[in-house]
Amino acid sequence: MFLFDIAPSHSGGAALGVFIAVAFFFVALASGIFAFIMLRKTIKMAIRMVIVAAILLIAVFGSLALWWFMQPSSSSRPKTPAPRPSVNKPR
Repeated sequence: MFLFDIAPSHSGGAALGVFIAVAFFFVALASGIFAFIMLRKTIKMAIRMVIVAAILLIAVFGSLALWWFMQPSSSSRPKTPAPRPSVNKPR
């Protein structure tokens, strides 16, 4: 309901790609938070932040890659058939 001001995707496949990319990001974000909490007493703060930053970088680039590769290519659009010479011959 809050996203009505965003332009719709040009096909349904792109919307699926966005959903998968966002879901991947949230799963990786949750694993980063989990890693930060679990490493609280064993590792110093700087090392914990580096580990969480690496997980978040993987999440961002993975989400962008999923979104990019889930977009339909321009070659998947239906093309008009080429005229056949036998049909276009004058009789």
